[in-house]
Amino acid sequence: MTNPSPLSTQVFQILLSLVDHDLHGYAIIQDVAERTDDEVRLTASTLYAAVKRLLDQGLIDEVRSRSRDDDPRRRYYRLTPAGRRAARDEALRLERLAAMARAKRLLPTTR
Repeated sequence: MTNPSPLSTQVFQILLSLVDHDLHGYAIIQDVAERTDDEVRLTASTLYAAVKRLLDQGLIDEVRSRSRDDDPRRRYYRLTPAGRRAARDEALRLERLAAMARAKRLLPTTR
């Protein structure tokens, strides 16, 4: 496992938002809220503090927009290979925890 410590819910959700395509900050906030049915809500300050840490850790990169119509001040973020591994490792960790809960009959078994 590449990432030994668990990711926070917010960081995991940010990485999930970037799995399929590059996004700017507000789009990440919207994606997380929509995907989690508003269970996870990111404020701008929470998002950008996490983005700074993720950039420093090499889990995401800042990239330029490919659209000429886009606001040049808008910053887009892309998942790095290390970020993809960290997200996958966290998903596997959560899957193992759910399997343990199923083994103890805390959760129903899946078919």
